[in-house]
Amino acid sequence: MTELNLIRNFAIIAHIDHGKSTLADRMIEYCGGLSEREMTEQVLDSMDIEKERGITIKAQTVRLNYKAKDGKTYQLNLMDTPGHVDFSYEVSRSLASCEGSVLVVDATQGVEAQTLANVYLAIENNHEIVPVLNKVDLPSADVERVKQQIEDVIGLDASDAVETSGKTGLGVPDLLEAIVHRLPAPQGDENAPLKALLIDSWYDSYLGVIILVRIKDGVLKKKTPIRMMSNNAVYSVDKVGIFTPKMQDIEALYPGEVGFITASIKSVSDCRVGDTITDNKNPCSEALPGFKPSIPVVFCSIFPVDSSQYDALKDALAKLKLNDASINYQNENSAALGLGFRCGFLGLLHMEIIQERIGREFDLDIITTAPSVAYKLHMTSGEEVMLHNPADMPDLSTVRSIEEPMVRATILVPDNYLGAVLKLCTERRGEQVELTYVGSRAMVIYNIPLNEIVFDFYDRLKSITSGYASFDYELTGYQESDLVKVQILINEEPVDALAFLCHRSEAESRGRQICERLKDLIPRHLFKIPIQAAIGGRVVARETISALRKDVTAKCYGGDVTRKRKLLDKQKKGKQRMRQFGKVEVPQSAFIEALRIGDD
Repeated sequence: MTELNLIRNFAIIAHIDHGKSTLADRMIEYCGGLSEREMTEQVLDSMDIEKERGITIKAQTVRLNYKAKDGKTYQLNLMDTPGHVDFSYEVSRSLASCEGSVLVVDATQGVEAQTLANVYLAIENNHEIVPVLNKVDLPSADVERVKQQIEDVIGLDASDAVETSGKTGLGVPDLLEAIVHRLPAPQGDENAPLKALLIDSWYDSYLGVIILVRIKDGVLKKKTPIRMMSNNAVYSVDKVGIFTPKMQDIEALYPGEVGFITASIKSVSDCRVGDTITDNKNPCSEALPGFKPSIPVVFCSIFPVDSSQYDALKDALAKLKLNDASINYQNENSAALGLGFRCGFLGLLHMEIIQERIGREFDLDIITTAPSVAYKLHMTSGEEVMLHNPADMPDLSTVRSIEEPMVRATILVPDNYLGAVLKLCTERRGEQVELTYVGSRAMVIYNIPLNEIVFDFYDRLKSITSGYASFDYELTGYQESDLVKVQILINEEPVDALAFLCHRSEAESRGRQICERLKDLIPRHLFKIPIQAAIGGRVVARETISALRKDVTAKCYGGDVTRKRKLLDKQKKGKQRMRQFGKVEVPQSAFIEALRIGDD
């Protein structure tokens, strides 16, 4: 057992691509966590997608033994946290398991939007923060300017910030010394009842669910009967261990330590991030604060391209849910796309990653409908209903008001792009909250409906600012709005997969845009096909696909015009009859293209 004053638990927080995983690699190398042969790039990122995109999706931990200059050997528990807004709850739980944070800022780029969001989370958790300037070896690094920026924007004293380079290993010994001397040791009582924070959990096909825990009080040993305090599930611990970053079994975990346990748990949904684990026979009196179940924010429907792959898609989602309890899905049946699933995600990046994993890990071709958000409907009967799918919108005469989710968006942008950013936010029904300057960069805060961000806001923001803007948002609650459901009719048949909710002021232009798109995407048939956008019973936009014609008069050489007339009338009657019974085949590619609204 390591003495409490020799333990340091810390998280690395940074914006995407500021080099925190690379810096973690150098620290692991320096402390001898892995041999040269076992060392890979981004050791703590376990998924291919994480390595390719350079993002961290799951929080990872590693225990390092560091012999400091004062001759003592310290136990360092490093948490590598996700930097993206979708996973901010995981970040907040990782931070709750630590006493200090290492704030990594890219010396060439300076403070970004997510740096701010995660620093404020760390400050809320009463963390001691060590600022680190990474990538100082690059010729474009401007150390003094970035130090000044950290002081101006975040309000942290950056005069003694550690200068490092994750690539070359420069400054890593100084950083380890700073962690040991500037971050506080954990508190805890070995003799108190067991109280442990569940930081993360994932599924292993041999061991069942592996749970990452931080011990606050008490001791966690093998054979301990444990209880999850959120759902009172009871298990017996089979295995206790630590990551070095390889899995290594140990006898017990003591206060202040971070490690993993397994207990033959079959489902990750029993192990919710942020839950408190206690001893079933001698439980602690109250759970650790801050636990909340994950709430899906963005919804979309997923259908297999080939309907025979429905069962394979069902298995794929069930397997992904084993590893990621935050995915919600239920069966859905669409007249246009067949059988599929309505899925809820934590945010846009989460949705994109799950879609990519379905394609990669399970080799399935899927169609996804346009992402939508959850609306609150206040019915005339007085009840409150959550609407996840625009196709399920009840009759408007029964709805008193509709509320949509709002977000507080923080955008950091060089000031020469500021005009374009303000115009984009105003177009998306944003309300400006504040605008401040940090050197040559502007920081804008807007209240924007989540529905307006879901489609293509991030792509548009990146393109109008040449990629220089950084963007972060947090949910602030619901607000009443004048929303209408736009239904798309093809040959007078409503297509539920294309229905969407939007603000009344934009309904007409959005409907017209989809109709124009579909006109180019649906192949011509032997009869005329009307494409309409309707709000309730009122058609607001219409396009017509003209019919394919067979030249029935080709065999008439000259002669009386009535012969031609007779043949054309006969054809016209046939077309009318065909239009009554004819079925329009809409190709799958047309759905995918039509749903990409907002791309010009």
